[in-house]
Amino acid sequence: MSATVFVRHLADSRRGLAGWAVGTALTAMAYAGTYPSQRANTDSIPQALRDGLHIDATAAGYLNASVFGILLPLLAMIYGVTTGTRALAGDEESGRLDLLLAHPLTRTRLALERFAALATGAFAIAGLVWLGLLTVRTSAELTTVTPTELLAQCLNLALLAVFFGALALGLGAALGRRTTVLVATAVTGVIAYMAGTFATQLGADWLTALSPFHYYIGGEPLRNGFQWGDATVLALASAALVAAGLHRFNRRGIDT
Repeated sequence: MSATVFVRHLADSRRGLAGWAVGTALTAMAYAGTYPSQRANTDSIPQALRDGLHIDATAAGYLNASVFGILLPLLAMIYGVTTGTRALAGDEESGRLDLLLAHPLTRTRLALERFAALATGAFAIAGLVWLGLLTVRTSAELTTVTPTELLAQCLNLALLAVFFGALALGLGAALGRRTTVLVATAVTGVIAYMAGTFATQLGADWLTALSPFHYYIGGEPLRNGFQWGDATVLALASAALVAAGLHRFNRRGIDT
């Protein structure tokens, strides 16, 4: 299958993708670089209080709690949602989708190649984050976390972005309404984050299994390395979302 749509979509979005990659990597580097001062502040807290508040002053604990726990997954979700929404629903609302499909191009091929471009962007962003963290790893005193463990977490970061991209693209394929897709994916993201973060504290552990954030960081790749089972769940869920959207996309009329 020709990759014309894939290449063109990447070329058209190259500036935005470069901005996402550089901005996300710089954010990761900046916050990772504050670890020495944060650890010094934590060391001044009595051990009993630290244990009671479950404060982890290790490098992996800090990266889990701040860099990979809040900032980067939020950016990954935003990238996936905005890129996935534009992939089909954005073009449908603007009227460009009809023009594209007037060429010898099936709906399935268009959707899959645009999804492939989205996934390529997600892995490019995660790859630059990994390289950036390797750059500051020694100066930021993060050497207890190995390059392989950082790579494992960055892989899951890419898959998290792909998951939300698949959700947005699938909804866009099924509904064709940009605003509806943005609202639905944003609400889903917030609920999923809350389920993955607070379900255990609320005594509803079963809810964590429904959250993509659980598979993103629950296995603690920064301590345990690659979590292939979690990565597989994210990948299969993404494929299922795209497939469900395509099923509807191939059977409905296109709004103009």
